[in-house]
Amino acid sequence: MAAKKTKVAAKVSTQVALTEKEMVDRIATITLMPSANAAAVIADYGKAFGEQDVSALIEQLRSKFDQVEKGDLHYCESMLVGQAHALQSIFMNLSRRAVNQEYMKNLEVYLRLALKAQNQSRMTLETLAAMKNPPVVFAKQANINHGNGNQQVNNGTAAPDAKTATRTGAHAEENKNQQNELLEVQHGSKTLDSQATGATIGKDQTMAALG
Repeated sequence: MAAKKTKVAAKVSTQVALTEKEMVDRIATITLMPSANAAAVIADYGKAFGEQDVSALIEQLRSKFDQVEKGDLHYCESMLVGQAHALQSIFMNLSRRAVNQEYMKNLEVYLRLALKAQNQSRMTLETLAAMKNPPVVFAKQANINHGNGNQQVNNGTAAPDAKTATRTGAHAEENKNQQNELLEVQHGSKTLDSQATGATIGKDQTMAALG
């Protein structure tokens, strides 16, 4: 009977351990979820709209993530416009506070913060403009020798400069002269002219007797 109770206790203990492990894994998974991270922050900062439900926020964020994955960036564009307006409001608030400061140090602090908000608003609008009108990149194809990494050949032929053209012309004239010289038959240091009268070859006496 005691052995049976021990087996039952061990089985229950194993089930509890597995349940706790599953719970730990679930918490870790939720903690690393981008939607859960954003929902946790929104729940703290969104209390101006009332008490927030983290689960409802996660579901809403997942739908927004799905839109982005499908290539729909309308929500992101709207969010950037809203952020630019919010940063503009921060800039205006800090600028007005700076005017009412009596000491230069406080004035400088408020103005510095105001200009930071203004710069962030500008950068937000630049990001929005880049999303609406992506920059066009013109790439020139190049053939690179991967053997030693030192040779690179760009497609397209550049126009030769005056010095290169002169050198090329001189080289062509030299090749022409060499071709003309090949038309002459040379033997040693004497040049044989094909039109000159050759010396008479004597008659072989042995061959004459046979004839």
